[in-house]
Amino acid sequence: MDAALEWFALLQGYPDDHRLRAKFEAWRRADTVNARAFAEVAGVWELAELDVIAGDLAGAVRGARTAGAVTTIRSPRRRSRTWTHAAMAAAASILIAVGARQYPAIMLNLRADYQTATGVQEEITLPDGSHMTLNTASAVALDFEGGKRSVTLLQGEAYFDVVPDPSRPFTVSAAFSEVEVKGTAFAARTGPKEDTVVLERGLVEVARLAAATDKVALRPGESVTATATSLSGVTSAHVATSLSWRHGRLVFENEPFAQVLGEISRYYSRSIFVTSDRIGNARVTGNYRLDNPERTIRSLAATVGATVTRIPGGILILR
Repeated sequence: MDAALEWFALLQGYPDDHRLRAKFEAWRRADTVNARAFAEVAGVWELAELDVIAGDLAGAVRGARTAGAVTTIRSPRRRSRTWTHAAMAAAASILIAVGARQYPAIMLNLRADYQTATGVQEEITLPDGSHMTLNTASAVALDFEGGKRSVTLLQGEAYFDVVPDPSRPFTVSAAFSEVEVKGTAFAARTGPKEDTVVLERGLVEVARLAAATDKVALRPGESVTATATSLSGVTSAHVATSLSWRHGRLVFENEPFAQVLGEISRYYSRSIFVTSDRIGNARVTGNYRLDNPERTIRSLAATVGATVTRIPGGILILR
């Protein structure tokens, strides 16, 4: 199916390339499974929503680098009978981008000592006996040489239960912040724009990487966010809710549907498109399991009156 998606994208993007067409025909005739997969892809591409995706979102999806992205697009307009070359190229870019999301970045693979796939969590015992739990699509690099106890959170989210050792502080660095502890339990999450630290027990100090003097101390049940330019004020955190992912669940209370969907999409390895403007601001409250994110997404969609269409490759369209 992945090969069929890629062939469809290439053929839409380069309709006049006869050598490409010949190679495709050889692939299609090589196995009846190939032919069936391509027929299914071509058939579902007749959905009106995909015209909207092709015309409105190619640029946004082309720039995406991580799995599980949620994209909001305009409500479907009347379907044109004839695709323009621009729409075909947009469709091709979308399919290629969606396929590319299945593969981890090469540089991340080279740097990471531990890494989890989308939807996977892993518990790890560190060299000093401390425990680390990696959440979905996360990666870390370790440095325990020469008496150091240092972890770099390269991507995603991790929970740390640190063995006390006053002589060797334990540090966790992310994109914008560094956490220093001597014995405690906390979670750190990094993203393109900010890092978030939530303290479960003990005491930690969080400093901004760009200015080490810009730092705050956290007490149990507190949280702070760091960006490239500032640290937020210390806020109270509902630890059981913030760390519910460790128990295979996500908990939300009166939060916008778009925000909830974005959080759940971190555990879903394919793309999600939203074609309705009305559902994004609907408020959602609930306690959801993570072992079947597609089922959770469908359940959430039902609560806000949305329908879900699944197309080959596991791509979900909500309207």
